[in-house]
Amino acid sequence: MPDPAPLPAEEPPVRRREEIVVFLLLAALIWPFLAIAFVGGWGFLIWMWQMAFGPPGPPV
Repeated sequence: MPDPAPLPAEEPPVRRREEIVVFLLLAALIWPFLAIAFVGGWGFLIWMWQMAFGPPGPPV
């Protein structure tokens, strides 16, 4: 059985730079945007629910 190709000792600097740029893009732009969209969407859903079925609490 032949040996598989050996793995490189370390990644080339260009590949590492690309990974850092993608990480920063995710960390600084995409995840905060998704978090704000999720919280805003949840608030909108609660607001619409209360418009249809009234606020929470005992009936008055």
